[in-house]
Amino acid sequence: MVERIVSAIHPLSGETLVEIGPGLGALTAPLLERVDQLHVIEIDRDIVATLRQRFAPDRLIIHQGDVLEFDLATLGSGLRVIGNLPYNISTPILFHLTALAHMIKDAHFMLQREVVERMAAPPGSAAYGRLSVMLQYRWDIEPLFDVSPSAFTPQPKVWSSVVRMAPYPALPHPCRDEAVFAEVVALAFGQRRKTLRNALRTRISEAEIVDLGIDPGARGETLGVAEFVGIADYLSAARR
Repeated sequence: MVERIVSAIHPLSGETLVEIGPGLGALTAPLLERVDQLHVIEIDRDIVATLRQRFAPDRLIIHQGDVLEFDLATLGSGLRVIGNLPYNISTPILFHLTALAHMIKDAHFMLQREVVERMAAPPGSAAYGRLSVMLQYRWDIEPLFDVSPSAFTPQPKVWSSVVRMAPYPALPHPCRDEAVFAEVVALAFGQRRKTLRNALRTRISEAEIVDLGIDPGARGETLGVAEFVGIADYLSAARR
């Protein structure tokens, strides 16, 4: 399974690879067989000490600290990011990296399978939600393959999936104000059973929603990225 993941990443010499949470090096070692140098971000001091004993410092560059506080800009652009992300903080990490997508060439993550399903879910599906919209606005998301609990020691109770994320060179549906876009999406999914007329009533009227060609009786889970951008752009223009 490790070889399958490394093959999916297909690292090449000269690329800047950044591994989040390398742990004891299950992916780190085979990655270093293919590249001259690898950056890793690890918060655990004991793990950092082990990695420093195991790998040469000129080949494995260790950044000790929290990935949510680490400035990826210090590593340049065209980054290839890799990680078996901790399930309890995977969503904050994904949002953190989304804000830095312009510096990233692609990202390969292993996550809980349900999280990957949410990331790639189409409008109208049960898994589609705020995470889907916010990530699909900026990334082309491709689930690659599932990973059985038996691939881990100790075995978790859930299946995992490996996903590839590549930022769009040009956004398919760019919005005027991404903060307004994020606000609209958050409101639409704040209470999933609410219709748009109720979920967005503090921001836009029912008549205005109709003017945008959107059914005010629909729920947020039925709208695609383009429809959310349309609402956000209307609000941005109105505020100006």
